[in-house]
Amino acid sequence: MAEAVETLKGSTLPPQRDAEAERAAADRISMATQWQLMWWRFRKHRLAMAAAVVVLFGYTIVLFADFFAYANPRQSDAQLSLLPPQPIYFFEDGQFRPHVLGLTGKRDPRTFRRVYEPDPEKKMYLTLFAQGYEYKLFGFIPTNRHLIGVTNGRAEDGIFLMGTDLQGRDLFSRLMLATQTSLTIGLVGVALSLFLGVLLGGISGLYGGVVDAIIQRLIEIVRSIPTIPLWMGLAAAMPSEWPITRIYFFITIIIALIGWTTMARVVRGRFLALREEDFVTAAELAGASQMRIIFRHMVPSFLSHIIAATTLALPAMIIAETSLSFLGLGLRAPAVSWGVLLQQASNIQAVAITPWLLIPAIPVIVMVLAFNFLGDGLRDAADPYG
Repeated sequence: MAEAVETLKGSTLPPQRDAEAERAAADRISMATQWQLMWWRFRKHRLAMAAAVVVLFGYTIVLFADFFAYANPRQSDAQLSLLPPQPIYFFEDGQFRPHVLGLTGKRDPRTFRRVYEPDPEKKMYLTLFAQGYEYKLFGFIPTNRHLIGVTNGRAEDGIFLMGTDLQGRDLFSRLMLATQTSLTIGLVGVALSLFLGVLLGGISGLYGGVVDAIIQRLIEIVRSIPTIPLWMGLAAAMPSEWPITRIYFFITIIIALIGWTTMARVVRGRFLALREEDFVTAAELAGASQMRIIFRHMVPSFLSHIIAATTLALPAMIIAETSLSFLGLGLRAPAVSWGVLLQQASNIQAVAITPWLLIPAIPVIVMVLAFNFLGDGLRDAADPYG
């Protein structure tokens, strides 16, 4: 309110109109809901707004990963192993005609290894919404349209915008699917840990006494378990014949079971302060159940703080999945995630000879920073009266 009034004071309106505008702004702010105040304050945080755009773009890739991937991410070709990234040429003879140069293979006389070099005589012209490998959009709509492709031929044979990996698979297309996996695991893991944290933390703060003591000791036990040895044991316990979907589900559950403790303590502290409020007493006298009091009356009173805490917990989940998959303790091939892609860049020789294998580290850094900036903005906006 003070900021709006100061803005109006600096205007060039006549004194009477200035006073009317000031009263109108004050009335608008006094009648605004908590969510409106949060939005007005959040949109002033430019860094958080930019981070929100990045996060939305990341989850757009999650929804349309196969559409953005121009080549079949699971198709390998040993002859195309470790190709460097290709540049895109946007103009030809003064006209806008985006294309990449085709590759010509020859045998290296020293290593007897087949190597590929760009051939200026072979040009592959790019087009939007091209046909490619078949997939199911949203899991049930069969289609073969992709964002980019080539006008003649297959994208798998000539476009390698981020190079290829050791098995000759297109790194850009695999990065799209890895983004889908890593961001989804983080989101589902946070959702499960949020539910457990709110439920157990709410019960702990609402009941108190022996129930509170038991839940708090459980939190201390979970937080005291060393993470790496726990994951090593879990990785050894997972049968090698398990399908990828089951391993994915198992990893998500374990991340959630480890990550709920912080949220539970935050919720417990808030519930200890709220359980003596009049609206809680009124709900108890009206015969409301304990679960209804927790989720219908108490949680909405500090929902904005939960949203901010959840946003700040997402990067921790993403880093956990990426780190564990990189160490071979999380998802494993043929699953595709950021950590799995980075496994091929786990030694100095690979980094020195094929630095493009480190490209999957860039979205990890960008998304973690975006979530942190977004969480900071939401945390500042969560208290619009401050």
